Amino acid sequence: MKYLLRSGNEHSIHSPFLFELYTNVIAAKEDENPDYREIIRLRKELLASNEKIEILDLGAGSRVNKSNLRKISTIARNAEKPAKFGRLFSRLIKRFQPDTIVELGTSLGLTTLYMSRAKRDAQLITFEGCPETAQKAGQHFAKLNANNIEIVLGNIDQTLPERLKSLNKTIDFAYFDANHRLEPTVRYFENCLPYIKNESVFIFDDIYWSKEMTEAWEQIKSHPKVTLTVDLFWVGLVFFRSEQVKEDFVLRF
Repeated sequence: MKYLLRSGNEHSIHSPFLFELYTNVIAAKEDENPDYREIIRLRKELLASNEKIEILDLGAGSRVNKSNLRKISTIARNAEKPAKFGRLFSRLIKRFQPDTIVELGTSLGLTTLYMSRAKRDAQLITFEGCPETAQKAGQHFAKLNANNIEIVLGNIDQTLPERLKSLNKTIDFAYFDANHRLEPTVRYFENCLPYIKNESVFIFDDIYWSKEMTEAWEQIKSHPKVTLTVDLFWVGLVFFRSEQVKEDFVLRF
């Protein structure tokens, strides 16, 4: 309710950059996109699956299921982002044309596939801590011929800084959906900061999932390198445009 009362639309935006981005990308209505058909079909298959896998949870855990043995259908329903966010990320990638995409938290790989399909020649590096989940995601990537995805398996606390050391390019687009706690979220953000460029886009998932995540979001917004932030309630967008006046917008999505 607080979000609905605070949030605005294009009429509350006075930044030309954000006005164009909101009207043409964030709030845009899409026609049927053939790139999504196979992902939609895969999601339906996963939602109907009774297969169980062992979850190694290195983050804040699940609010829905405390058992480490979980059905694929449960993971697809509760851990995967709804399709409208995959489509949003796809539109953002098409708008900004990143060469390097980083994702923290692969899960079953549905959101990863939306990002992969949006720019097939981009390098997409996705980090996952759970071996069985990563294995399933890898199978889904192979099934849909997503050949631009690299899965980095292991505890992101260690794998992220190590993999970034060998990254001889910028991070153009990043999606943070891993450890939903204050300190790790801010640390992962700071791990990635040395690799940004002026046009980089970072997305943080579940910014109101807990008090810790909201505090992490507040700290990220206040960072001196961050200029423009967009609160869509479920996710937060972060921009580093040096020509932009530092502002925060709460917008409807």
